[in-house]
Amino acid sequence: MPAPAQLKDFLVKTPFFGGLPDTSLHRIMAMLTQRCFFEGATVFKEGDSGRSMYIICEGNLVVYRNGPSGKPIKMMRLDPGAFFGETTLIEMQPRPHTVRAESAAVLYELTNANLYALFQQDVDAYILVLQNINRELCRRIRRADGRIADWADESDDPSTQIRTRDEVFKGKA
Repeated sequence: MPAPAQLKDFLVKTPFFGGLPDTSLHRIMAMLTQRCFFEGATVFKEGDSGRSMYIICEGNLVVYRNGPSGKPIKMMRLDPGAFFGETTLIEMQPRPHTVRAESAAVLYELTNANLYALFQQDVDAYILVLQNINRELCRRIRRADGRIADWADESDDPSTQIRTRDEVFKGKA
């Protein structure tokens, strides 16, 4: 585990911990658990129950989702400073993706119990952390919207276009 000063320097550069005061950051640092994964190791699988999220300190990971055929589809690549797994903390549903280490990786885990403890101890930091998670989720939605729009434009397929309610009820394409 890196020295506290090194860990703090790393964390303040991540979108997850942006804007937190030192006292709150130190409180969160004490909650984090370091997890190490070898190249090719699975962090978690689509459908697993989840109670934690991860911040990547070292290594690269790939996020997969099974397509309708069951074939794994690469959704995104994650590099140091990125975080993932946060959706299970918010919606408490099974993991929507599989995440694998593309190279040896060092991650820091924050559990939903840690997040609840943060809420009890430092509600301002808790709110800021949730705002940071929401900002990142919004960025991901924007990127996904862009990819969908690019795909729809390239395919020139009318079925990729939104239909009006009247068109749906009248059976128009």
